[in-house]
Amino acid sequence: MPVDELPDLPSYCLADMAWPDIQRFVEADGICLVPLGSQESHGPAVPVGCDTYHCVETVERAAPVARVPYTPTIPFGYSPHHLRGVGEGSGTVTLRASTCQAVYYDVLRSLIHQGFSKLVVINGHASNTKTFDPVLRKIRDEHGVLIAIYHPYGERYLGIMEDVLESPREETPGWHAAEQETSQMLAHDERLVHLDRLNGFWEPARAPEWMPSAITKWDGGNVVTFQDYEYFHVVMEHADFAPTAVIGNPHRATAQKGREIYDRFGGHLVDFIAELRKIDVGDVRDREFRNRAL
Repeated sequence: MPVDELPDLPSYCLADMAWPDIQRFVEADGICLVPLGSQESHGPAVPVGCDTYHCVETVERAAPVARVPYTPTIPFGYSPHHLRGVGEGSGTVTLRASTCQAVYYDVLRSLIHQGFSKLVVINGHASNTKTFDPVLRKIRDEHGVLIAIYHPYGERYLGIMEDVLESPREETPGWHAAEQETSQMLAHDERLVHLDRLNGFWEPARAPEWMPSAITKWDGGNVVTFQDYEYFHVVMEHADFAPTAVIGNPHRATAQKGREIYDRFGGHLVDFIAELRKIDVGDVRDREFRNRAL
């Protein structure tokens, strides 16, 4: 079925579709998007569902234009380093790595069983990548489907949004609850953002107090700096290097920037899907999800 003959639906979320609609997408090109979010502390100004909302906004922009279905966003991910102290009420809900892998595997296997052949994971939380690479490779090796991963966020690589953000490098604009994420949340729902609670305060990541002064840290990446090089990764809790859970300056954020970022990420995904349609996956092996009960 040609793409232009696919149904024009009020929603492209699989949960909102009936069986006949889903069958048409399977028969057309077998593409399905799988958004993965997280629920973790983003400080006093930005909600804990930040990473999940970013996925939702990006996918909801792309799907109607590209005419592709998507699963509901999985709201929990791998965030053990964001739990913070017992009884602090940080709001973080983390899945263990084994749980994440089991959930991702079952979701993807279910989609393959239904007939989908090209699966695009939309990952809104960087630490999810620590858990899903073995799962995606196992799925690909066993069944021969095409799997791609989209990372619509910033951190050390701003890429598509570099000219939108104003913060200089030392204000780490793409990091946790900084200019990028706060702008996106203002665009999503400004009622959920409380910048007044920060009273103008912001800070970059820093080395924890227990770390020797020869070892430094300036952002939320996995590495520390030692003798001006970044070859070492010291395992830490997020609170060790970002006590407020904010890394960077959120005060440059605007809803306009957030909308532009969402539109760019959504458009980029639409263009990528157009290229995926050119790929011939061939025969997918062993579609039946046999061990689906236990």
